[in-house]
Amino acid sequence: MHQVKLILTLVVITLASGCASLPPAHDYSAFREANPHSILVLPPINNTPEIIAPYSFISQITAPIAESGYYVFPVAVVDQTFKSNGLTVASDAHAVPIQKLHQIFGADSALYVTIEQYGTNYVVIASDTTVGVSATLVDLRTGTTLWQGRASASSSEHRNNEGGGIIGMLVEAAVNQIVETTADTGFDLSAITANRLLSSERHNGLPHGPRSPKYVQPITSEKNKSK
Repeated sequence: MHQVKLILTLVVITLASGCASLPPAHDYSAFREANPHSILVLPPINNTPEIIAPYSFISQITAPIAESGYYVFPVAVVDQTFKSNGLTVASDAHAVPIQKLHQIFGADSALYVTIEQYGTNYVVIASDTTVGVSATLVDLRTGTTLWQGRASASSSEHRNNEGGGIIGMLVEAAVNQIVETTADTGFDLSAITANRLLSSERHNGLPHGPRSPKYVQPITSEKNKSK
């Protein structure tokens, strides 16, 4: 009986620890009230030394948004529109007044993305590729912040270290760095990060949108629909 109680106690502690590791749930009240149907993704601000980072991440961001049930403006068209108007730097695009973005694109909301980590690092006996981003969704009709999130993915998450001593670890780290840099593992990690950040199936992701079969229409949606 004592052993059974001990096992049950450990299970409860484990479950509690797992729940405690999740960040607090978002308050989606403003999001529900705004009820956006379309999302404009602005060119990401790149706070890393990797030039390829914004192109790699932006190419992966459309899928989780569309799969969550929203219309996403084609990122290539959006990027070209900004460039055609002399806005070749992401920070300039982010500085455009929301009223102007709404007027030009007719989008309900805009997603402002910042890339905080991208690339492969070699630290003594470990080599790791990481992609980390933060994002904010803003209502282009009112300027209200509807949602904010942060996510990352690392190549070391599923890597098994089978030992081999310090020499083996050093060799493995060096090989991993070469392979991950050459193959641009950041491209695949960008897809994982985008999914973790935005998918409606993830904790604190976007709520299911109007194009999703799981969408729940808010009571106030009629006055907030896109025109």
